[in-house]
Amino acid sequence: MNHFLLSICTLFLISCSSKPKTIIQVASFKGQQVTGVTVSNKGQVFANFPRWRQGVKNSVVQIDNKGMATPYPNQKWNSWNLNTPTNDSIFVAVQSVVAHNNKLYVLDTRNPLFKGVESNPRVFVFNLNTHQLTRTYILSENSFHKDSYINDLRIDSKNNKAYFTDSGHAGLLILDLESGDFKRVLDNHNSTLAEKKSLTFNNGTWTNTVHSDGIALDSNKDLLYYHSLTGYSLYAIPTDILINGTEQEIQNSVQFIKKTPAPDGMILDKSGNLYLADLENNKIMRLKTSTNQIEVFVEGEKVRWADTFSIYNNELYYTNSRINEVKDGIKNLDFTINKIRID
Repeated sequence: MNHFLLSICTLFLISCSSKPKTIIQVASFKGQQVTGVTVSNKGQVFANFPRWRQGVKNSVVQIDNKGMATPYPNQKWNSWNLNTPTNDSIFVAVQSVVAHNNKLYVLDTRNPLFKGVESNPRVFVFNLNTHQLTRTYILSENSFHKDSYINDLRIDSKNNKAYFTDSGHAGLLILDLESGDFKRVLDNHNSTLAEKKSLTFNNGTWTNTVHSDGIALDSNKDLLYYHSLTGYSLYAIPTDILINGTEQEIQNSVQFIKKTPAPDGMILDKSGNLYLADLENNKIMRLKTSTNQIEVFVEGEKVRWADTFSIYNNELYYTNSRINEVKDGIKNLDFTINKIRID
């Protein structure tokens, strides 16, 4: 590394590494835009495909070690078509899947094509041993808006809660996993609102307003991190305040952490490193929360809108959803899931 680059890295508290990293492709989907990926504690890989357009073959799949995808938990759950009735045994518009403690949480926005919530958003929970549905959480009427797009979630085993972002109508949600009660907080708060109406890429400007999106839980420090997609500010809040505080106490406890590149999803590893994308520059960044120092973890053509992350066996899995590249349809585009070692 030359002295000029070293000086720049030091000036901006950016750690620069020239060591090349090997990116391994886990799966590829032609004409099917994958956004979410999660890996269970047994190494089971699941992915989801949002219903942003017609032609979604499956909402949720399980991927084997050869990269082959099978509808999960079966084809019937993935058989819904636009403009047909919905029920509690079918996926409508899945945005996120999260494996945690031998359960798979499937977040169904119930907002296909971004045309508005058709019925209350739901979280379906499956047992990963039996692959049977064990519980359905239905968002209460006061926890979402007609233009809500409940985006991502994290499970807090210590407090038996789940936390969600709403990227359609800015805000956070807290779910009591025992009672099933939802609470909405920071509704249209400056920390959950988008900061911009567009992002800039080398292929042009992507115009959209996306509010609170990325979310990550630090179980050791009991902090929940969150970030708007079209924005450059990372925030955090103590989980005990989220759970027990009044709305005013919650607002007063929001912590501004750092200016970062514009990301989508986020995740923390066991060492307290926060991974998040630099969407505009085909990068994945790593923030050391202990020092507030940020570095480029990996970059290049194998990073194409790194959307969602999962960590298993010291490897970071991520999806390339290529959202900014979609112009006139997706039938000729390949969307991939990749992984890379994080040591």
